[in-house]
Amino acid sequence: MSEPHRFDRGHTDDLMTFLAASPTPYHAVANTAERLEKAGFKQVAETDAWDGSSGGKYVLRGGAIIAWYVPESAVAHTPYRIVGAHTDSPNLRVKPLPDAGAHGWRQVAVEIYGGPLMNSWLDRDLGLAGRLTLRDGSTRLVNVDRPLLRVPQLAIHLDRSVSSEGLKLDKQRHLQPVWGLGDTVRDGDLIAFLESENNLAAGEVTGWDLMVHSVEPPAHLGRDKELVAGPRMDNLLSVHAATAALAAVATSGAGLPYVPVLAAFDHEENGSQSDTGADGPLLGSVLERSVFARGGSYEDKARAFAGTVCLSSDTGHAVHPNYAERHDPTHHPRINGGPILKVNVNNRYATDGSGRAVWAAACEKANVPFQSFVSNNSMPCGTTIGPITAARHGIKTVDIGVAILSMHSARELCGVDDPHLLANAMVAFLEG
Repeated sequence: MSEPHRFDRGHTDDLMTFLAASPTPYHAVANTAERLEKAGFKQVAETDAWDGSSGGKYVLRGGAIIAWYVPESAVAHTPYRIVGAHTDSPNLRVKPLPDAGAHGWRQVAVEIYGGPLMNSWLDRDLGLAGRLTLRDGSTRLVNVDRPLLRVPQLAIHLDRSVSSEGLKLDKQRHLQPVWGLGDTVRDGDLIAFLESENNLAAGEVTGWDLMVHSVEPPAHLGRDKELVAGPRMDNLLSVHAATAALAAVATSGAGLPYVPVLAAFDHEENGSQSDTGADGPLLGSVLERSVFARGGSYEDKARAFAGTVCLSSDTGHAVHPNYAERHDPTHHPRINGGPILKVNVNNRYATDGSGRAVWAAACEKANVPFQSFVSNNSMPCGTTIGPITAARHGIKTVDIGVAILSMHSARELCGVDDPHLLANAMVAFLEG
């Protein structure tokens, strides 16, 4: 096998471009598909019959994408090497009746998606993006990527207790953004505005999935520019790394002992229970159909799954200099210290000892350092798609990722080196 591309800081610069171009899961998967197309991948429709030919293929469904590369040497029971991630991030999403307002203000009614740091959405210039569904059933991606909305914070003069008692936000009353002035709320205003912005006829839009995003672009930060600040790193950082790794492995060619796979799901932030979430049937369906398209039987599918390993890649917590006591005292992942292995014995993460060995071998092959993360025993641990993937498909799964600060903020913080270190380790893992 030829040597794959070795990722460096240019990968992180490209990540910043990817983040800026992907304000929603729908944009993220469209951009992922475009990058895979350039690497020779072809889209296949779920409604079509699949063949067993070699090469790169992908399936798009809403805010999810499953992509895989079948080497010429693959047989029906060839196992998979999967990198799993998610495309969604906590944010504010537009309600079915979006037009609201009071006291001379025009507002947009929003619902809270996932678990955002709500204060991070205050006093930011916000755009609006997502997916419109038209009368003929087709969809249109839209992105108003300019200052359009704002959630104004209450002045301290009207809440003197905020300095002593902290900011307290009511999700219903305090997070509705303003987008103009007017004494009359006109139903249909927001959708009519989007139709006009996108050269659509009035009344052509019959459905929408819209969300707000900060229009401030990603940026290098720090004295030596060793940090990157930007939106949606949780978890587009992993989606971007996995896309680059899969494209590199597919380009490097024959001799792969596994079928490498990218599985980027939607709805992780609210439990993964959807037709595009990790707890849905999408991944299993694609893997099974790939086995059967190569002439395999149920026995071949069982053999393939038994030898399969998945990396569940999601961001984790770097030690916070102002809150070090919130972390486990012996596990302090550091920015630019390499990707992290995430462990929780209560199966909030799927890693076990044999999974650690797989990850350690990949990092050693890639010459990538890695760190270990475990939560402070006094604090509940978050979770990922890892345990869901392991339980739903019977696949050995290892939870890994990149350590960041400000997770679930509208703007998060990572190290400039960790994204390309993660991508290099993913290449080694996918190669087997």
